[in-house]
Amino acid sequence: MKVGKTSKFSTYLITVVGFIVTIAVVYFLMPRDKQFEYYYEVGKPWTYDLLVAPHTFPIYKDEAQLKKEKFEALKSLKPYLKQNTAVQNAMIQEFDIAAKKYSFNKDIVAFYLNEAYQTGIISYELKEKYEKMKISSVRIIDENNVAHEVPLSSLFTPSAAYTYVTNTLKENGLDFSDVQSINLDVYLQQPNLEEDKTKTNQEEEELLSRIDSKQGVVQEGVRIIDRGEVVTPDICRILDSFKIDQRETGNVYQRNIWSILGRLILLVVLFLFQFIYFYLYRPKVTNSYRSLLLMVIMMVFMLALLSIVQRFTGFNPYIIPFAILPLVLKVFFDSNSALFVHITTILIASRMVANPSEFVIIQIIVGMVAVLSLKEMSSRSQLVKSAALIFCTYIVTFTAMELARGVMWSNFHWENYLYFFISSLLLLFTYIIIFIVEKLFGFLSSLTLVELSNINNPILMEFSEKCPGTFQHVLQVSNLAVEVSKAIGADTLLARTGALYHDLGKMSNPLYFTENQTAGINPLNDLPFEEAAQIIISHVTDGVRMAQKAGLPQSVIDFIAMHHGCSKTKYFYNSFKNKYPDVEIDDSKFTYPGPLPSTKETVILMMSDAVEAASRSLKSYNEQDIDKLVDNVVNGQVADGQFRNSPISFRDVEIAKQVFKDKLKNIYHSRISYPELKK
Repeated sequence: MKVGKTSKFSTYLITVVGFIVTIAVVYFLMPRDKQFEYYYEVGKPWTYDLLVAPHTFPIYKDEAQLKKEKFEALKSLKPYLKQNTAVQNAMIQEFDIAAKKYSFNKDIVAFYLNEAYQTGIISYELKEKYEKMKISSVRIIDENNVAHEVPLSSLFTPSAAYTYVTNTLKENGLDFSDVQSINLDVYLQQPNLEEDKTKTNQEEEELLSRIDSKQGVVQEGVRIIDRGEVVTPDICRILDSFKIDQRETGNVYQRNIWSILGRLILLVVLFLFQFIYFYLYRPKVTNSYRSLLLMVIMMVFMLALLSIVQRFTGFNPYIIPFAILPLVLKVFFDSNSALFVHITTILIASRMVANPSEFVIIQIIVGMVAVLSLKEMSSRSQLVKSAALIFCTYIVTFTAMELARGVMWSNFHWENYLYFFISSLLLLFTYIIIFIVEKLFGFLSSLTLVELSNINNPILMEFSEKCPGTFQHVLQVSNLAVEVSKAIGADTLLARTGALYHDLGKMSNPLYFTENQTAGINPLNDLPFEEAAQIIISHVTDGVRMAQKAGLPQSVIDFIAMHHGCSKTKYFYNSFKNKYPDVEIDDSKFTYPGPLPSTKETVILMMSDAVEAASRSLKSYNEQDIDKLVDNVVNGQVADGQFRNSPISFRDVEIAKQVFKDKLKNIYHSRISYPELKK
């Protein structure tokens, strides 16, 4: 009793801890700033009630105006340049050494080289930068740390300094042909003026600090805008200022406390309702940590993508393919569950975007279309069709909302359609995500079931070659299982696939099973009843082993293990009892190891397998015999308690029996005899 309580407590503890961790992670992904209550755009109507200034607040200049004023202010900037005399001395010294082997007047050339450096040589890049900033003069700091102002135009670049020296030498009558041989430009390439970034930045900050970011105020009680009015650039500037004021004023600590509390309450409510839904209507999900973990990871993954896009890029949030969430969950769960999780995720995501009402409406409609468009994913082409349909839904919904708000065609945000296209294109990666989920979580998708149920795959091809009779049997069983599954609302694809593999273990000893025997030879007749029964029973354990070795999904392996449940091999059991009535029988030697069927689909297989096998022993196939056979087989399984661990109802069993009767009558219906041709 204590062990049970401890196990139950551990389950609750894990669930609560997982709940808290999920809320903490999602809260971390949400933006930290206080969310502004209104969404607006220039040229679009104001969709809220009358807005009146709740208090006096300043009107801030827009970015374009501030940029222009900063540019104008920086025109009066006088950057500081350091004069590096070491460069000048080194260049003159190198010239003196190199000029010794030449006959021209070296002193005159050195004089003008020195004069160019005294005037100042600045790099091409730095002078071009100052010219773009419309700077007219600079301050040069000499070796005595004294700054003097000079016009920017008076400073040389290396090429200008070379031109000045050579022209001056020509004007003074020096034979320049001799000077040319020494390449004077080599001694003028290194600038001796370097920017003093520290003092220049201080000067720049001082100039920019004089610029006022405000250009007026809005008095308390002043009407700003009313419902239906178009947002003009001037009104937009006032609304922007109001947004900034709300963010920067008030008690920050108190505001953050209430903001944190409000967000946490919202997350707790949303996740709690989602958990209650699964607890009440989908208990299999709440009882499976894998299922809960998959849903949480998918939700957090989508919210994390949105958070990254919002924080680190300038992309529109519509580029995030939120429809991936319902598409993936629809493959592994049901439509209602997929849509419920999608809606919860979108409601949380709406707290992270600029226009929450539009975002919620568009994304919920897209999620509904995603679920409706993918009834059963059995091929990649269905995913392409869903993506195309979702893209059309994006376009129609967004266009309708813009027109409903009174937005003119000229003011449409046409770039949103590009984001819709990219988002729809990214839905094609759903196929890869489904594959990853299957491998990580052990779930089974309809795509995998379609591949496994293809009778041309290597396993089934080998099965048909080694056990041709058994293979015909499993084909008939799969047909019966599919028809029953349709009738009672079970998973037809899963039932078909499980039926095709349920007798896989007979490949170990195919000739021990009557459907594969020829010439009436049955090797089991020469064996003791216990040994013969064990050989028949072993096809279950052998089948499980083969399926595990072949890497078949656990859901398919369950069909192999459960298709006989814990029933007895009645032929050998009854034969033993009849021959040795006084001997105490060991039931375990004649009983299949189980377990009992635990799903509707595995129960359907058990019934289909037994009915199909028994129908082969009928001597006549009239309606009465077929009805009696089906009733005896299925009622016997019910009486043995083979269905007690499954969710199948008595009504489902009765429907299944009627399907079996109808199908067997169609299979074994009487045919007319063809008349002989008279000679």
